[in-house]
Amino acid sequence: MEKKMSWTVADAVDYKGFPADRSKTGGWVPAALILGIEIVERLSTMGIAVNLVTYMMGVMHLPSSTAANTVTDFMGTSFLLCLLGGFLADSFLGRYKTIGIFASIQTLGTASLAISTTLPQLRPPPCHSGENCKPANGFQMGILYLALYLIALGTGGLKSSVSGFGSDQFDEKDEKEKSQMTYFFNRFFFFISFGTLAAVTVLVYIQDEVSRSWAYGICSVSMVIAILIFLSGTKRYRYKKSLGSPIVHIFQVIVAASKKRKMELPYNVGSLYEDTPEASRIEHTEQFRLIMPLWKKWNGKPGFTSLQRIGIGLMLSILGMAAACVCEMKRLSVAKGEGRSNQATLPISVFLLIPQFFLVGAGEAFIYTGQLDFFITQSPKGMKTMSTGLFLTTLSLGFFVSSFLVSVIKKVTGTRDGQGWLADNINKGRLDLFYALLTILSFINFVAFVVCALWYKPKKPKPSMQMGAINGSSAEEKC
Repeated sequence: MEKKMSWTVADAVDYKGFPADRSKTGGWVPAALILGIEIVERLSTMGIAVNLVTYMMGVMHLPSSTAANTVTDFMGTSFLLCLLGGFLADSFLGRYKTIGIFASIQTLGTASLAISTTLPQLRPPPCHSGENCKPANGFQMGILYLALYLIALGTGGLKSSVSGFGSDQFDEKDEKEKSQMTYFFNRFFFFISFGTLAAVTVLVYIQDEVSRSWAYGICSVSMVIAILIFLSGTKRYRYKKSLGSPIVHIFQVIVAASKKRKMELPYNVGSLYEDTPEASRIEHTEQFRLIMPLWKKWNGKPGFTSLQRIGIGLMLSILGMAAACVCEMKRLSVAKGEGRSNQATLPISVFLLIPQFFLVGAGEAFIYTGQLDFFITQSPKGMKTMSTGLFLTTLSLGFFVSSFLVSVIKKVTGTRDGQGWLADNINKGRLDLFYALLTILSFINFVAFVVCALWYKPKKPKPSMQMGAINGSSAEEKC
């Protein structure tokens, strides 16, 4: 009797609930279907956000400060809701259902926005420059906000699950698939960047030169197509079972630590665990660990760990802020030499901005992929999606902290005639000092990261449990 090889992924099931067959599920094809959702999400969210201020001011006739705050609140809320999406995915719905549900919600939001920009009743009457323009009323703004925050809800709900569900298609206990998972995170960031590029070029062009209704309608249709493509891979996906609410796990740790705070530490740290599955445990930290070597032995595996990528990205961002400071000092010296106090064009090349954009962009790529890899691969199984949500929530906090920092700087350094570091006329301002402050804050952030990273002990995955050769006699022995 011929031997039959049955290869299964230990902690994954197929769409029927049976152990996932490695040869029939997972891999790059299902992961690519999932990435399609992320491309369209970026296309929709960024295509709306980057040109929303002009719509709020030019069509809805709102003040510039109100329009800017609307965009900031929209983007901040989108990332903040990633925490909700992660909680629902880990506790109740699972990543597959969460993506499907919230992608549909985002489609409804973009469709609503397309309708609100089409119907004259949902925007104030047009007016020409110099006229006393009538701002949008409460009903019109209510419809607009409803559409925007449906999009924010959809974005937050699906964004924390897309990367996690994509990584589920690779077995981190298998060396080959673990390497593929790392490359998946890099490609994930590439597709985010590609979607953003398409949004700020093609989609914005359609908004300005054709109509916003067409642009937002394209977003809706694109998301419907992406959902259908996503659903077409249902039989090919690997699914991870929910291990319960991560919130409950967190409070269990807090309560247990409080009750046992006076107990002596056992010699065997394994005694600290009860009967929870090993994959859902958090490793006990018992030593410092140096995490910032420059290079890893090059043997075909990814050259940098997730923490190393984050550290490199933070260093690049520091250099990027320093480059911006030097560039602004050069620009101000040229403006002073030319005697230009107005905002006229200066005789200086725009290519002087390339170093700072390159450094900041490269730093973001390292940080984003490193954090995404870290939060997905190092978190307990029952908290993978919520951990991704926590990571994305930091982006939300970044929007709010940015607004707060700008407000503080304007208040502390500003004057009654609109001068200060962030003056209305940049030739009279001191943006170089502002960038210098950001450089210092970035360095402090890097030091804090290194301190935390030194305390971290990585989670070590166990070898994959594979079903070996099974014939009649071996099956009889297993029974």
